[in-house]
Amino acid sequence: MARSSKGSGIYTPPSLAVSNISRDPLSPEARSALMKRVRIRDTNPEQIVRRILHGLRLRFTVTGPSNRNLPSRPDIVLPRWRTVMLVHGCFWHRHHGCRLTTTPSNRAEFWQAKFAANVARDAAQHQKLRALGWRVITVWECETRDPVSLARKLDRMFSPHPRTKLCRKSKCT
Repeated sequence: MARSSKGSGIYTPPSLAVSNISRDPLSPEARSALMKRVRIRDTNPEQIVRRILHGLRLRFTVTGPSNRNLPSRPDIVLPRWRTVMLVHGCFWHRHHGCRLTTTPSNRAEFWQAKFAANVARDAAQHQKLRALGWRVITVWECETRDPVSLARKLDRMFSPHPRTKLCRKSKCT
């Protein structure tokens, strides 16, 4: 005998049972309030990248005047290097080949359209930034999970002479 999902003991024929998989347990107002709490700025991956850049003695802006006038409001701007850094989440921005790039099984068409729009918007923003003469670097969320490797990568990008194990800090500046 099939029972209701609340365990009330009321018989519900299997043909009339509603699957909770496709329904959102939150009301639209509660879901909206929850989504408003998701941070756009100062995310953990962004903070990791900033710490690495600071450790490499690179100066950057986050909310400075350089950022406000650029398309897409980049996460990090390095004016001296004429470089913008975009710290992307693998899920939302579809990092190709990453295990964090999953697609929800519910409402697959909606999610595929949403992700396609995100990728198209990212490509357009990259083009606009490059057209303005900026170098665009995308740092993926999964790359921030290995800060040492990311620091080496960024050091190679910004140093004319990358630091080595034998190099002392006073000689590398």
